[in-house]
Amino acid sequence: MADLIVGIQWGDEGKGKVVDSLAGQYDYVVRYQGGHNAGHTIVVGSRKVALHLLPSGILYPHCKNIIGNGVVIDPWALAEEMQSFENLQGRLFVSDKAHLILPYHILLDQAKEKNKQRAIGTTGKGIGPCYGDKILRNGIRVMDLKNLEVMKTKIAHILQELGYVEKLYGIELPSVDSIMQKIESVRPSIMPFIADSTQILWKAQEKGEKILCEGAQGSMLDVDHGTYPFVTSSTTIAAGACSGSGLSPKSLKNIIGVAKAYCTRVGNGVFPTEEEGEVGEWLRQKGGEFGTTTGRARRCGWFDSVAVKYACGLNGCDSLSIMKLDVLDGLERVKVCVAYEYEGKRIDYIPTDYNNVKPIYQEFEGWEKTCGVRSFDSLPSKAQDYIKALEEITKVKISMISTSPQRDDIIMR
Repeated sequence: MADLIVGIQWGDEGKGKVVDSLAGQYDYVVRYQGGHNAGHTIVVGSRKVALHLLPSGILYPHCKNIIGNGVVIDPWALAEEMQSFENLQGRLFVSDKAHLILPYHILLDQAKEKNKQRAIGTTGKGIGPCYGDKILRNGIRVMDLKNLEVMKTKIAHILQELGYVEKLYGIELPSVDSIMQKIESVRPSIMPFIADSTQILWKAQEKGEKILCEGAQGSMLDVDHGTYPFVTSSTTIAAGACSGSGLSPKSLKNIIGVAKAYCTRVGNGVFPTEEEGEVGEWLRQKGGEFGTTTGRARRCGWFDSVAVKYACGLNGCDSLSIMKLDVLDGLERVKVCVAYEYEGKRIDYIPTDYNNVKPIYQEFEGWEKTCGVRSFDSLPSKAQDYIKALEEITKVKISMISTSPQRDDIIMR
């Protein structure tokens, strides 16, 4: 059986720390969707480790790490990230079915974003156009690195089809030869790690080895069930763990949702509990709410239990991990959205017309200090009340609470 860590908000929930805290118990850690537009930050002592494509199990020498077929891979970004780690042979496997982000994907991504009437807020790293080529059955896969002549022919055909965009967007596409030169330079770094990752996982299951799947982004950014069109280009919910790895739905056992004790969002799109004033800035500065990948300031607001319950339902969460509780330290009052006002009525669900809801809040008394606390009983009573209330409102057991960025500042319940 495989366990799953999945984001329950709009990404940046702290999944990396949760995976890192659990990875030591697993034989395999699998990244199943997204690309290097995502970032997991893990703090080990005085060292801050930012991961974008490599699974979080890479910090454990005994762990085998798989970049699954559902991930889109910028080979140059992957090669650069790999340089920070030694002895990856036999510990890292890159699916031969994963699709490659190439230079024209990045150009298209940035040009399309610039020309949109209202920008989505993408990172401009080529993720969307690469997934687009995958769906159009016009993509270049990792396996194509094994035969550069065939790859060159495919790329030439793609660039020929894309000729119209040069005039449309006022851009100049790279030549086939320039792309191939770049590919030839990075190919030796990637080739030793290419594998049929699905077969590896099936064999691991046969041996009874333990597998942990980790997603990127968050459930509210899911391409089908998120706040469309302001979403990412992949399936971020539990279903994506199966399609993006080759594991069957019957393989998933424990599904652990991850949410902050408040909420953040990057880019445009609806965010009912956003606080644009003093409270929002407090959360941003105290929580260090700036993107791991882009450095962009995140929008901040209160915990939205309606959205969290919705996401937990999509994923079938068995438990929740609440991150960054310490960021709320020192606030006199803490709010939680418990329902929405919609068309003059109180509702407890997300309507398709999500832009027109207003949050209905329940307020809680604040507390002084949770930072560094490692047992639930040692938390201030008001912080305990807050966690118990979230548990009651969401109807999901809170099994883990993070009280600082440090690796060991976690409460297990």
